[in-house]
Amino acid sequence: MLKQLYINNFALIGEMDVAFPGKLTVITGETGAGKSIFLEALGLVLGNRADVAALQNKTKKCIIEAIFDAKNLNLTSFFEENELDTDDTIVLRREINAEGKSRNFLNDTPVGLNVLKILAEKLIDIHSQHQTLLLNQTNFQLEIVDAFAESLDIFKNYKRVFSNLNKLNETLKALLEQETQAKKELDYYQFLFNELDETEIKPNILKILEEESTTLENAETIKTNLLSVANAIGDGDINLLNTLSGLKQQLNAISKFKSNYNDFLSRLNSSYIELKELANDLVDAESGVNYDTQKLEIVNLRLDKLNRLLKKHNAKSEEELLIIKNEIEGKLSQFNSIETQIEKTKKEISHTKATCTKLANDLTKFRVKALSNIEQQVKEILTNLSMPNAEFKIEIKLSNELTVFGFDQLKFLFSANRGAAVNELHKVASGGELSRLMLALKSLLATKKQLPTIIFDEIDTGVSGDVADKIGNILLKMGNTLQVITITHLPQMASKGMHHLFVYKKDEANKTTSYIKQLNNEERIIEIAKMLSTGNPTPAALVNAKDLLSLGY
Repeated sequence: MLKQLYINNFALIGEMDVAFPGKLTVITGETGAGKSIFLEALGLVLGNRADVAALQNKTKKCIIEAIFDAKNLNLTSFFEENELDTDDTIVLRREINAEGKSRNFLNDTPVGLNVLKILAEKLIDIHSQHQTLLLNQTNFQLEIVDAFAESLDIFKNYKRVFSNLNKLNETLKALLEQETQAKKELDYYQFLFNELDETEIKPNILKILEEESTTLENAETIKTNLLSVANAIGDGDINLLNTLSGLKQQLNAISKFKSNYNDFLSRLNSSYIELKELANDLVDAESGVNYDTQKLEIVNLRLDKLNRLLKKHNAKSEEELLIIKNEIEGKLSQFNSIETQIEKTKKEISHTKATCTKLANDLTKFRVKALSNIEQQVKEILTNLSMPNAEFKIEIKLSNELTVFGFDQLKFLFSANRGAAVNELHKVASGGELSRLMLALKSLLATKKQLPTIIFDEIDTGVSGDVADKIGNILLKMGNTLQVITITHLPQMASKGMHHLFVYKKDEANKTTSYIKQLNNEERIIEIAKMLSTGNPTPAALVNAKDLLSLGY
């Protein structure tokens, strides 16, 4: 509930600090005194657009502060979603400087206007003539029906599941788009991968193949030279090993004469053995070299393919080609992953849709069962509001597809006159009729769920004193379960208030200033008597005012 509203330097108000005790508060005052100013100020602190023209003193900033008691409004999720500290007392403050720039605070924490607007819907409901447009909105109609059907919790759960279903459908859509794109690229990447895989890329393979190609191309020269060297060392008629053998005999003959001669013999013997092994290796190497045109062609093809792949992928080495191959393989595996995700998401959608369908069917059952009771109670209230011939019907049709509201499509139908067929509200109801119908629905809604503070801005416009009295009784009853504030011009309504605020203005120096004060019992009698009279209150008007107040509550 709204506990206090502080206004400084706004429109006709210099400074105003107003307390709102709760239950039903009435606000009265002459036309133009400034009753609507406090609504405009409240709208600013609740997130409405700021206008520097509203500053009374253009050299000072405007400050508007509203304090709410929110312990019964269950705002924990709001605070958590906006990363704010939870508190049962909410202090909203709006500051507008002379340049028109504004700052907004929630419990001294700076917040954006969007946060204020979201919170405003949970704290206060300002009912004005244009708000009757809500009657044609499906979400408001469903709020009424679900409150009576006691299906608000089911609907809340349904909306959560339906939101999840929409998210899953969006996920599936994105995955299918990825799959379509991946399919376009799949063949290309598969070709690239197969090309790299078939080439059998290994570190240093390019160098190995180049050496093998060179060897094959020069096989005859290599064989000739290897064989010539092998023969010169050990296999020819004249060779080094035979010569070394004779030299060994000569050194052996003198080795006994001096120790270092024996060392010469040992060193020569080592050379002999090394050359003999070399000759054998040369022979083996020569036998391993064969001129094979077919193998040379294969090796050169592999070399060409490797060099082409290096150029194609702008790679500098086999290692880089292997990295590219792994990356392509990863993309191919991602495609398989997309297919897996699609199947998983489809299963989740199927399960979630089944849950949604069950909840939607439950909602329909509860809603249909509640319709006649709502219609009957609305008719009773409208009859009390001097509309005895009014008819109110709720039409419900089922959609083939799940919507944010379930399967149900609602229409509020109305007729104010005897014998007239019911039709959609905007086609048959006048502004005054819509206003009374809205009052009837909100008064019933207040008995079924916790509502925020409701402010009625001259809901009694264009009605008789008798109807105003009945409207006042309804507001008084609503005040037993929630805070109601109403601005009125009629004494019958003003007499119903548990608290009475009076707005007036004074001409001071070169400006006009609005003030507001809470009236005591004696002041209320005089104010209501003035509303009953033309000019100064007559004795009869004072008596009538006392009677109204004694009957008011």
